[in-house]
Amino acid sequence: MVHSALALPDYRDQAPEVAARFERIRQRPVILRVKDLEKTYGLDAERHVVFDHVSLDIHRREFITVIGPSGCGKSTFIRIVAGLDEATSGDILLDGKAVAGPGPDRGMVFQGYTLFPWLTVKRNVMFGLRARGKSSSTAESEARSWLDMVGLAKFENAYPHELSGGMKQRVAIARALANEPRILLMDEPFGALDAQTRCKMQGYLQQIWRKVDVTILFITHDLDEAIYLSDRILVLGTNPGGVREIIENPVPRPRSVAQFISPEFVALKARLDELIHGPATETAEEDKLPMARMTMAGDDVE
Repeated sequence: MVHSALALPDYRDQAPEVAARFERIRQRPVILRVKDLEKTYGLDAERHVVFDHVSLDIHRREFITVIGPSGCGKSTFIRIVAGLDEATSGDILLDGKAVAGPGPDRGMVFQGYTLFPWLTVKRNVMFGLRARGKSSSTAESEARSWLDMVGLAKFENAYPHELSGGMKQRVAIARALANEPRILLMDEPFGALDAQTRCKMQGYLQQIWRKVDVTILFITHDLDEAIYLSDRILVLGTNPGGVREIIENPVPRPRSVAQFISPEFVALKARLDELIHGPATETAEEDKLPMARMTMAGDDVE
């Protein structure tokens, strides 16, 4: 566990079961290995470094969350892992093999709703199965199993426009998992949802993850979400981007919303906030607004 100026409770003393959980994770094989990854744009004086020297090993069935300030390269990082973008230098190895482009060994769920609107829910999930050469009957049977897994079996004949945002994302997760990927990549998948639906989706995702042999790499800007879901949290910095810290999450599993006020949760959130935004200070001069008064004197607010 990497330490920062803001100390966390030592879970090795306070929660032996948490230390044991991380020891079990470390004993599992490494699924994804990222080595000295760098992404830049432009040349010479106009060269912009998105991030550099990003290295990370992700173990089988681990849940890794990536957070960081806007512009640190979170989405670029996950797109490179997905094979949708190219790194400037460095290596990405999935099961020891170099990632050279998109492949069925990586499933992707985006923030936007990416279902095919002209296909039913069932046929959306069948799409990848049929593309891999499975017969119509086999693909249909497997699609129904995955829809049952995400709790949408009775909506198999519905079209995407008939579903809520959360339901669409559950279908997207089922479609991604139907190809049995080694790793599921999720780029702020709940960012467009309202707070109540987002909370439900976080619970659904944990239930699904516990039932499926898949490793998850998850991008978010929400600190509560990062702590609630992940085993480890990768914090990226900016200007240029790079690894600020990799933190083992001391909040015990199984997780519940009641833990949001636990000492471990509160301390970790404060630490992440400090890593991303820096120590709390008075409002910087450049962030202050002009002091034009639009109210009557005597009604000041604090």
